[in-house]
Amino acid sequence: MSFKSRFQTIGEEDKLKAVKTLVERATPDFDFFFMITLAVLMSSFGLLLGSETIVIGSMLIAPILYPMLGLSLGVSMADMVLMRHSFVTILKASGIAVVASAASALVYGAAYTGPLAQTPEILSRAAPSLLFLAVAIVSGLAVTYAMVKPKLSETLPGIAISVALLPPLSVIGIGVAWLSTPIIIGALSLFLVNMLGIVAASSVSFSIMNVHDY
Repeated sequence: MSFKSRFQTIGEEDKLKAVKTLVERATPDFDFFFMITLAVLMSSFGLLLGSETIVIGSMLIAPILYPMLGLSLGVSMADMVLMRHSFVTILKASGIAVVASAASALVYGAAYTGPLAQTPEILSRAAPSLLFLAVAIVSGLAVTYAMVKPKLSETLPGIAISVALLPPLSVIGIGVAWLSTPIIIGALSLFLVNMLGIVAASSVSFSIMNVHDY
């Protein structure tokens, strides 16, 4: 059996379930945005404290990956409505994340008595590179395959960590609070690179698995 054939033998029921989940989450509710807010606050404080452990924990509870996959599915299905809903959700979530992060940085700055430092965790999210794009592409392939394979669902949290969509948004907010243009531009570039890699790879995966037929 060829590599491509293995993708195309995925059960129809599993495909339908994945499509239903992503379509539903393309237009999220209060819970989605509430979890985004909590996750970005956690991420921002972790970045400011220089704690990678806290940052990783925030990525586990952030649901921002789902509208990214919804956008990918919309591209593979040529569904303009799904693409629009998913993209708007990403914009709203990103806006909320940046505002919450900027607020947390201002609060932290007001409460912290020592000099505020640009921690390695912050600086690393403000320096995009082709390696980040490669990681995003691999993650996009992995998360798409896991979405339509129920027995692989337990791997989704690990993939969410590797994608690292939330920390760049947190760093953008921190850059806004610090009025640091280089940090804002660097983190925004990293977020866009990650988004491009995930959406491109995931769209191709959905097409190979014939999910575009639904």
